Amino acid sequence: PPSAYGVVVGKNDDGTVDVLTSGRKMRVNLHPDIDVDTLARGAEVVLNESFNVVTARSPEGAGDVVSIKEVLDDGVRAIVVGRTDEEIVCELADSLRGVHLRSGDTVRLDPRSHLLLEKLPRPEIEDLLLEEVPDISYSDIGGLDSQIEQIADAVELPFLYQDLFAEHALPAPKGILLYGPPGCGKTLIAKAVANSLAKKVASKTGDEKGRSYFINIKGPELLNKYVGETERQIRLVFQRAREKSEEGWPVIVFFDEMDSMFRTRGTGISSDMESTIVPQLLAEIDGVEGLRNVIVIGATNREDLIDPAILRPGRLDVKIKIERPTEAAARQIFARYLTTDIPIDADEVSSSGDPELAVSRMIDATVESMYRTDEENRFLEVTYANGDKEVLFYRDFSSGAMIENVVRRAKKLAIKRVIAGGSRGVRTQDLLDSIRQEFREHEDLPNTTNPDDWAKISGKKGERIVFIRTLVNEGRSSLGVAGGRAIERSATGQYL
Repeated sequence: PPSAYGVVVGKNDDGTVDVLTSGRKMRVNLHPDIDVDTLARGAEVVLNESFNVVTARSPEGAGDVVSIKEVLDDGVRAIVVGRTDEEIVCELADSLRGVHLRSGDTVRLDPRSHLLLEKLPRPEIEDLLLEEVPDISYSDIGGLDSQIEQIADAVELPFLYQDLFAEHALPAPKGILLYGPPGCGKTLIAKAVANSLAKKVASKTGDEKGRSYFINIKGPELLNKYVGETERQIRLVFQRAREKSEEGWPVIVFFDEMDSMFRTRGTGISSDMESTIVPQLLAEIDGVEGLRNVIVIGATNREDLIDPAILRPGRLDVKIKIERPTEAAARQIFARYLTTDIPIDADEVSSSGDPELAVSRMIDATVESMYRTDEENRFLEVTYANGDKEVLFYRDFSSGAMIENVVRRAKKLAIKRVIAGGSRGVRTQDLLDSIRQEFREHEDLPNTTNPDDWAKISGKKGERIVFIRTLVNEGRSSLGVAGGRAIERSATGQYL
């Protein structure tokens, strides 16, 4: 005859068990070979035609996913929130007794017995937490020594010398804003901070397991189409940060492209979600529940779009501008990517007498070519609202990312030359040709729809720009047109 399945929901002193089967709760006997103590609440059992337990099995692996709202004082029941936001009181299966459950945890629910069977990972938040901090050090960053010193003072000193800060009644900064043009090292600095802090904590405490935690939020990845969901995820991020900081180690919460989430309230066109997202962040940073050993770092290239309440002292206290690299900084950045570890052309080495000197000369020639303010390097003519005009050169748009790309292009040219049967190694001419290729690709990139907003993203501040004209020299124009290519005038409206 067929056998029925049931779920154990309770055990009794007389050796019987309570089983839920086919929607009915029944008190049944056990087969003599089954010890009642081996049956856990939530276990699945097989019943014979007399409704006696004849076989015990592990619980099913399927069920509903719900989140914990609150664990009740008795420790055996919890209030959970289901798919339609309904709240249910459920019992904990034996497998969850003694497991630390907190608000927001996701668990698996058996809808038949209303037993919570298993704690599930929270990918929406756990994926943001990098258990191993990024393997990037300050030495990997070139040309930003003063900015690195500023951020190290703001992040590392308050944690490493807590007693001195307490003695002077000086609270640690709660947040840092890194702002500046794209590709200049903002994200790189944040990663290096986490790595440096972890190493210094280990050295200071003498604990080889000393570490820091890095919660990385990539721009708008927390945004959600459902009302209130983004705010909930922000709460979960900071709840996780507080839990990790209770271990005694510093936690960095990094918001990349911060302007995408925390825009000035009231500036939205299609929605006003900023009106609730921004207050949620403000409440987390300096609300009733304080942040200890947690620091927020934001990176953006449109700091003018971020809500002013976030930027005030006491929230993002320290504001560090990451400038475009100067000539000296460009040399340092080139030196990070162009080293003697890669093949250098034999003629370059022989003419310099030493590989390191050859690389240094190649870098000098490349930087000098990039930063010249001659006719060949003229890029744009901008017209300001007051009628003034200014010529901008390619040097005004250089960045660490551009320099890295120039070196990559040069390496690719050297590889293609070897494949074609030519000489081995990178040459100065490869670098110079790569610069020209990079510049040519930039000629069509200025945003002509709204020149003023394009200028703000590019790091050009000051008087409003109303007109842009690219200056394409005759020798470099693929169309052979001299004198430049005018761009249509357009009214500067709301940035979309």
